Amino acid sequence: MEKAYLILADGTVFAGTAAGARGSVIGETVFTTGMTGYAETLTDPSYFGQIITQTFPLIGNYGVIPTDFESRRIWARGYVVRELCDNPANFRSAGALDDFLTAQKIIAIAGIDTRALTKKLRADGVMNGMIASGDGSAEIIRLLDNPAEKERLLAEIRAYRVQNAVQSVQDSATAPAPSDDRAKKRVVLFDFGAKDNIRRELERRGLAVITVPCNTSAETVQKIAPDGIMLSNGPGDPADNAAIIAEIRKLCDSGKIPMFGICLGHQMLALARGAKTAKLKYGHRGGNHPVKDTATGRVYITSQNHGYAVEGGSLPGCATLRFVNANDGTCEGIDYTDIPAFSVQFHPEACGGPHDTNFLFDRFLEMIQCH
Repeated sequence: MEKAYLILADGTVFAGTAAGARGSVIGETVFTTGMTGYAETLTDPSYFGQIITQTFPLIGNYGVIPTDFESRRIWARGYVVRELCDNPANFRSAGALDDFLTAQKIIAIAGIDTRALTKKLRADGVMNGMIASGDGSAEIIRLLDNPAEKERLLAEIRAYRVQNAVQSVQDSATAPAPSDDRAKKRVVLFDFGAKDNIRRELERRGLAVITVPCNTSAETVQKIAPDGIMLSNGPGDPADNAAIIAEIRKLCDSGKIPMFGICLGHQMLALARGAKTAKLKYGHRGGNHPVKDTATGRVYITSQNHGYAVEGGSLPGCATLRFVNANDGTCEGIDYTDIPAFSVQFHPEACGGPHDTNFLFDRFLEMIQCH
């Protein structure tokens, strides 16, 4: 089998076998604990710029199912698995995962100790890495034996940064606008890297969804005169999006249109209201994250994918901490008391993941109907 290597920014090397496309790629190495939903994970735009490590040992056993995709393509930089299934068994499968990775030109590595890799990322924090396979991989490994060349290579790996993340994952150019049928309530969905299931959940509740690009102005949104505004998930550091945050702030200042933010949308809404965000050591990614509702004391299991979080102690007086992470106490949701708005860090649309918090879309619908 053809060899491949994962080289971390601290010089740690994991040897495995090549999968997907051949070549070399640098990205931010992260891990996700999802036992299923690998196709949804790969097509989630929030993973832009990252090398995804699946902690579940067998990946690809039910093939690739296009109707489960969360966007039109894979956005991750690379992919790391313990065992990649060659013979999927599922009546819905349209092909093998390895073929899908190859077709999408995603460089992957299989056969490494993903448990050891995950423990390292938990202990040291997420770090950049390089996957190398194909003709040049032996040369890259040879460079690691030369101290000067090794430092040059590691410096190149460490220098990588996820940049222009939200602007790079825009899908809204192909999104159809609904008709002017006012029999339905209308929601503007800001596309910061929106998962398709957010739109599906809104439409399932009888809402007409108008998807707009990330750089849409507050004035343009107000001219549409929607009944609600959905701030979607997306990739990267929320603080990098100063222009978008400024437009969200204008919409908040009007105080008239109900807003619901998810993940990156939650973070940018908080920044627009004066809160702060910070990068987590290794983030929350997967489908088994416990979140406590401070209003009721109930705990929900949630799907999550984020490397940044709102600092709970930085919330302004108009914001109430509604949900907290039961593992580390980080902010997982905010209710705003001066405007009709709320947001959550986790994914209530949950593809893939548990559906425990799907009721939040009903809460948004009720807020729209009341205003």
